[in-house]
Amino acid sequence: MPTSSASDASAEVATKPAAASGGVQSLERAFDLLERMADAGGEVGLSELSASSGLPLPTIHRLMRTLVVCGYVRQQTNRRYALGPRLIRLGESASRLLGTWARPYLARLVEETGETANMALLDGDEIVYVAQVPSKHSMRMFTEVGRRVLPHSTGVGKALLAHVPDGEVRALLSRTGMPAATDKTITTPDGFLSALEEVRRAGYAVDDNEQEIGVRCLAVSVPNSPTAAAISISGPAGRVTETATDRIVPVLQQVALELSEALANSGPAT
Repeated sequence: MPTSSASDASAEVATKPAAASGGVQSLERAFDLLERMADAGGEVGLSELSASSGLPLPTIHRLMRTLVVCGYVRQQTNRRYALGPRLIRLGESASRLLGTWARPYLARLVEETGETANMALLDGDEIVYVAQVPSKHSMRMFTEVGRRVLPHSTGVGKALLAHVPDGEVRALLSRTGMPAATDKTITTPDGFLSALEEVRRAGYAVDDNEQEIGVRCLAVSVPNSPTAAAISISGPAGRVTETATDRIVPVLQQVALELSEALANSGPAT
């Protein structure tokens, strides 16, 4: 396999002509490789990257060596490459920023529905809450930003997994298990897959006393989000009734659409 120094790859970045999009081609390729690594579970071989990206091995090797030197990729003892620890800092900062961008949209949800609004991401096998705007009611739901939960007992989890292939969902559930948070929690893979089918049919997800007794949540995914994201409202089951659901879901779907457009433009609507 041809070898090259990190400075060679850096020179490539400086001297390559701009890509068709107007950017720097080597940077675009490097980020594409990182995303392909993430899609593959975080660890790949050079030949796999070459096959999936269509780039020649020498080019991939130069780019990967630079990413290794920068700490964004590390080489394993088996010669395969894995995502590096410096990406964690970037990811944490990006998650916080995503939550900041989402807050005006969550505030609108609170104004229009009266209930607490949340935003959550799928991080590995877990759901992590990245933003929340509380309801103005004296009796309201509260979820700490940064809290991690398993997907099978939450509305946002269902919304985020609804369009993931069944085999991948089963694999995730086998890794996490399906502990019962309440006696309403779905605790079998077949039951959860049936719930996901209902999410696809209805266009929204429901957590009906499954994470906490007395609490009902409605959730939708954020379409075309750069990372898997969902928004939800949560409130007492006595307020988030079937009748209220008919009123709230269209608002959720509209706000998710507007948030999607804002994220595509790298920031909130002004």
